[in-house]
Amino acid sequence: MPAIAKTLLLLLMISATAATAHAETLTNKTFSYFSVGGKTAAELDDELSKRGPKMKNTGSRHPGATRIRFGGSVTYVKRGGKCYVGDAKVTLSTNIILPRWKHRRTAGKSLALIWDTLSSDIKRHEERHAEIARNHARDLEKQLKALRPDKDCDRLQEKVDRVTAAAVEAHDKDQARFDRVESHNFNERMLRLLTHKLERSK
Repeated sequence: MPAIAKTLLLLLMISATAATAHAETLTNKTFSYFSVGGKTAAELDDELSKRGPKMKNTGSRHPGATRIRFGGSVTYVKRGGKCYVGDAKVTLSTNIILPRWKHRRTAGKSLALIWDTLSSDIKRHEERHAEIARNHARDLEKQLKALRPDKDCDRLQEKVDRVTAAAVEAHDKDQARFDRVESHNFNERMLRLLTHKLERSK
């Protein structure tokens, strides 16, 4: 039987605070930067609060962010009186937004150490957001390909919609959970990282 092409576009923009290709899932990762000034720790903190990317869901600014865009397509094939998922492709684009300090080269040793530790932790945090999204994209693609056939393609597409919506909800919850844990452990983590770097610099 000839294949009937029905393409479902799964376009969705998600902002998260806080890619490497894998199998069929197509991923793309880019970086953007925003400049901050300040010549003391307090001024740096103020600059990050003023100039960091603004989150649409909260309206607040963060020292870093990861913009996540899921996309893709699902095709359907009619065979033997049933409708099957012919193929499913999930794509993912992540744009990691990080701070860049204008006075890093002229900074004193202590403040430079604090900045290097903080900016490294911000980058690690945002990279983890991208990784969480990447894992969910792969899982969604597997779930879509594993859907059982249906007598009707419209009903199968409804299943695809439900699976996609559930996957997006699970993704959002995982990202929020990660942020809660990171926020709770921030002070302890920074103290540990600074102590470690100080010991290595001796």
